[in-house]
Formats: sequence, C-alpha cells, structure tokens
Amino acid sequence: MMRSILLFVFFLALSQPAFAFQKEGCGGGSCIDCHSLTKQEASTLLEDKVSEVLSVQVSEVPGLWDIEALYQGNKIPLYLDFSKNYLISGNVIKLDNDENLTEKKFIKMNTVDISQIPLKDAVVLGNPKASRKIIVFDDPECTFCRRLHPELEKVADEHEDIAIFVKMYPLPSHPSSYPKAKAVVCAALKGDNERAAALLSDTLKGKQIPAPDCETDQLEQNIALVRELRISSTPTLIMPDGRVLPGYKTADHIVAEVEATK
Repeated sequence: MMRSILLFVFFLALSQPAFAFQKEGCGGGSCIDCHSLTKQEASTLLEDKVSEVLSVQVSEVPGLWDIEALYQGNKIPLYLDFSKNYLISGNVIKLDNDENLTEKKFIKMNTVDISQIPLKDAVVLGNPKASRKIIVFDDPECTFCRRLHPELEKVADEHEDIAIFVKMYPLPSHPSSYPKAKAVVCAALKGDNERAAALLSDTLKGKQIPAPDCETDQLEQNIALVRELRISSTPTLIMPDGRVLPGYKTADHIVAEVEATK
C-alpha cells in the first residue's frame, strides 16, 4: 500500500512541469502570446499586393490577423493567417447568424463625413430639423430607387427624429435621366420642397414631368461628389454615422441601421 502511494506521488511530481508549461504556453493563454505581426512586417509581406497597410489587429476569427489596407485608392479588409503564409481577401461569414464580417468591416472602414455633403439641392422627406439624417443618392430611372422610395417615406412618416435627404445622381448609363434629375433639383434649389418631392415621386413612378426650369451645375457637382465618395450605383444610403450602404433596403432595415449608430 505504501509503495502504491509513493509511486502516485512520484508520477504526480513528474506531471507538474507539464501542467505548468501548458498554462504559460499557446494552448493555455492568448494566441498573441506566441504570435505577433507588426504593421511594418505586414507592409513587407504585402508590398507587392497593396498600396499601404493602414493597421493590423487580431481578428475575431481564431488564427487570423485583421489587416486594413489601401488598394487602388480604396480601403479594403484583408486577413492573414498566423503562419503568415496565407492571405484571405474574400468574404468571411459567421455561420451562427450569417453575418458577413468582411462586408461589415469594409463599411466601417469607408465611412464619410456626412456634414461635408451639401444638402441645399436635396429633396427632404420628414422634418429637415430632425436629429438624425440619412442621405440618399437616387437616379430617376433606377428600378431599385423606385422600390426604395416608399420605404423611405415610411421611415420619415413613422420616425419624427429621422429625416431623409435625397440627392440626384443621374447615372452615366441612363442619359435620359439627366433632365428629370435636373427638374427635381431646380425645384429644390428654389426652396419648393413640396414640388420637388412630388416631381421625384412622379419620375420614379415612370410618369412624365415638366422640363427643368432653371440653369444650374448642381448635377455636375453631385457627380463629382459621388466620385470623390467612391459611390458608383443607386440607390446608395449614407447613415448618420457616415456608413455607406448601397442598394435597396426595407424601412425596418433602415431604422435598424440608424439605431445602430447610437
């Protein structure tokens, strides 16, 4: 019996260093205890693939570094594995809720300063003095803009603290939309928001509207602005916090995105 007890104590003593090592090693602590990646090292690794590495941090995806970089003038998210041998540039999807982590990161990286966007030519839906503003770029002949418009009106009608400012952006692929957009802008610039809203609603429904009744280069200014903001499609929504969300959204989705800015 005593011999058995002595053997147990002996083997327990031998096992202690192993347990101690596990607590201090990669398996027992944080991954960054054993792995590191500096911005300079990432820049060297990706020097022939991106223009500039902006930041490096540990990704929420185990085993990956989250890298923000510039590529052809655009801010993009990339992922590098801990071995530093594999670069991932595609979408990373979280399976439990289908959240697109790459898209979420891209949107966060490419926010704009909403206060720098002129609104004198915008059609206002809701209270122009509302505490939260959404800016939308529309094309008069855009099918998805047509679908979006009732959703925007619903948001403005049901939420007094949210105002929608619709700016005209006639797409180069829709040359006949230019005079329609100009007619809307002319009414807005004259301070007649009710008429501008009616013209916008009619033209989105495919109805004929009167020709523009003013001379202005506002549309050229809008076209230059969207290029600066790297907006290339309509509709495009800009949230109060500057996040840029392209495409059709339901009213509930829009409100949820606004609430996410709090």
